[in-house]
Amino acid sequence: MTLVALTGASRGIGRATALALGRRGATLALVGRESSDLAETRRELEASGVTSACFHADFADSDQTVAAARRVLASLGTPAAVIHNAGTIDRASIVDTSPASFARQLAVNLTAPFLLTREWLPSMLERGSGRLVFVGSISATLGSPRAAAYAASKWGLVGFVKSLAEELSDSGLMAVAVLPGSVDTDMLAGSGFAPRMGPADVASTLIHYALDAPIAHNGGVIEMFGI
Repeated sequence: MTLVALTGASRGIGRATALALGRRGATLALVGRESSDLAETRRELEASGVTSACFHADFADSDQTVAAARRVLASLGTPAAVIHNAGTIDRASIVDTSPASFARQLAVNLTAPFLLTREWLPSMLERGSGRLVFVGSISATLGSPRAAAYAASKWGLVGFVKSLAEELSDSGLMAVAVLPGSVDTDMLAGSGFAPRMGPADVASTLIHYALDAPIAHNGGVIEMFGI
């Protein structure tokens, strides 16, 4: 059994990734906020004969995030791969961004991946194998108006991955960050940018690094600009 823990599987890139992982024969731990969209993803997986389970948590709540990670370990065991895909954005100018909004975007986009990794990493290290794939954004390389908090969280995520990769050297594990540009998803709405790739393009890239790529990619940051 190849167990993959995937966050943000309710729609867009996450749903495309979940369905593609199912076609690869993976067992899925779907971690994220309870919603009808997440339930629909699981229904689609079950209809295809894919084994999956949902572990609900609001990633803005650290206690819920840690509890969900521990439930995955207790119920399914140690993931062979982790894809940190969940993310959120509140588009507003810096002046109009409230401290609460800024904190929530950092909690979901940066703190939650740290907390989940912190819970799962010890058993992955003990086993001596595993891949951790973090979905960043091209916003981790440039600034955009009305997206300062989001960009800050994604720049921070790349720094986290780079440091994690150094700690994983010679461990049998790897960590990489994938930085998509304009993807045709709901999150792109209001950005002012036209889509240059679809969710399936990103999903296939995530799965490559989660299942197939050599661990010599440890520390890699993969930019996707689209066509």
